[in-house]
Amino acid sequence: MPTTTTSPLTTSPTPRCRIRTLLPTLHLGRYSPGPKNSLTDIPGVLVSTTSIHSSPLYPNAPASSINTGVTTILPRKDWFTHGSFAGLFRFNGSGELTGSHWIEETGLLHSPIIITGSFGVGNAYNGVYEHAIREHSDEEGKAGWFLLPVVGETFDGFLHDVTRFAVTPQHVVAGIYAASGAAVQEGNAGGGTGMICHFFKGGTGSASRVIPTAAEGRSYTIGALVQANYGKMWDFKIGGAPVGRLIYEEQKTKFAADPTNPELLGQAKMLFKVQEAKDKKDGSIIVVIATDAPLHPTQLRRLAKRATVGLARVGGYGTNPSGDIFIAFSTGNTLEVPEEEDPFKPITTTVEVVHDHTINALFEASADCVEEAIYNAVCMAETMEGNGSKIAALNLDKVKGLMEKYL
Repeated sequence: MPTTTTSPLTTSPTPRCRIRTLLPTLHLGRYSPGPKNSLTDIPGVLVSTTSIHSSPLYPNAPASSINTGVTTILPRKDWFTHGSFAGLFRFNGSGELTGSHWIEETGLLHSPIIITGSFGVGNAYNGVYEHAIREHSDEEGKAGWFLLPVVGETFDGFLHDVTRFAVTPQHVVAGIYAASGAAVQEGNAGGGTGMICHFFKGGTGSASRVIPTAAEGRSYTIGALVQANYGKMWDFKIGGAPVGRLIYEEQKTKFAADPTNPELLGQAKMLFKVQEAKDKKDGSIIVVIATDAPLHPTQLRRLAKRATVGLARVGGYGTNPSGDIFIAFSTGNTLEVPEEEDPFKPITTTVEVVHDHTINALFEASADCVEEAIYNAVCMAETMEGNGSKIAALNLDKVKGLMEKYL
């Protein structure tokens, strides 16, 4: 049975669905999505999402107070022995992405990418090490290798009691084993379980595009995965239409006309509570972009920058306390870690790269993927109660009605 929208703002019978299903005539760029319209359309990229609603450290904690999770992205199944070129862009730096210094130094990604809540970073980091020790320690059980885990975060403390430390290393170990090429679970899934986006319930979203090349019969795929936890209601836009502002003004008008209505009063109190929290610390967004186009690290850094364009289209502008951190990687070259080589005697390797003069479609598609992935995160997320708060899912029927004059 599909889950229906039940929002304290409005009631909608429309099942949760992705933006293309909700608004089939919405223009989402020139390029077609991949078969799954997901990050996992890039061959070899594997993803798993784990949602967590209990804590082994606090088994008697109220169930509704635990709403967090872990998203695991494997750039390739053999990530430990074969690296990928990668690049980073920090739109606003009030957040964490561990391992970023080494990526900036070398342009190489030799780790899974783990995304979780802010207070889960330490255990997620340890989880990558525990998996590597289990799979790659020597005969004596020693770790004679170098690894800097890559872990990103956004803060889920509004719907989740972060003091419970619900994320454990075992969640990450299991997530690495469970990662697959299936379409990414969206909405209240993985690291996005307890996240809020533009006041509505946010979370995990994904999208992809297929880019034709000059070579006949050859194409490249690019995809994005977002963990969306930022923004105010009145800034939220869909296809340029001020959907969030229209919903906000409607709610304000209703409350002004009937301020003693207990249901409207409860909605207003929650709106003001979230608004006050957002004024102090406006969430964050982590964006992961992947492609099979052979790009070098400088090109990937430029690709990561284009996530900003997609974010801005939806209404994000990088407030001072927001952590807006973007990483892009390519599977287009296989970079094997050399064994038994003298590090003081240079050896060469051959890589293929896209010519800079022909990279525009990849830039454009990156922005398009990020924009659509944020829409999918919000449209697929469901109303959630937790930690003393209740955050409504975006009312999809309301969106369809508001968008009629824009499409």
